[in-house]
Amino acid sequence: MARSFISLFVLLALVVLAIAAPRAESTVSCGSVVSLLSPCVSYSRGQGPLTAGCCNGVRGLNGMARTTPDRQMTCNCLKAAAAKIQGIKVGLISGIPSKCGVNIPYAISPSTNCATVK
Repeated sequence: MARSFISLFVLLALVVLAIAAPRAESTVSCGSVVSLLSPCVSYSRGQGPLTAGCCNGVRGLNGMARTTPDRQMTCNCLKAAAAKIQGIKVGLISGIPSKCGVNIPYAISPSTNCATVK
């Protein structure tokens, strides 16, 4: 009887811990990433200057992506969006954050492994 009570108590404690554990989910959506960075498209193709709108988007996105899941989602969204833009110049997009005065913890590159972004 005591053994089944202890087993039930342990099971109940595990369920409570699982429910109360913080979720590692991103609050950043790919729609937000695309929207914020759309002013950067012409620059990333080498068809125009780096604009204030682009830098404002980069700063806004950096401010939104504060957690590891947020940064990983942002990284994945950046890679997916960049793959859909014809004529994009990787050398240009990788330099946008620093030119806008933003330090991000990973390289913007098609070869970046977003799962390792912290």
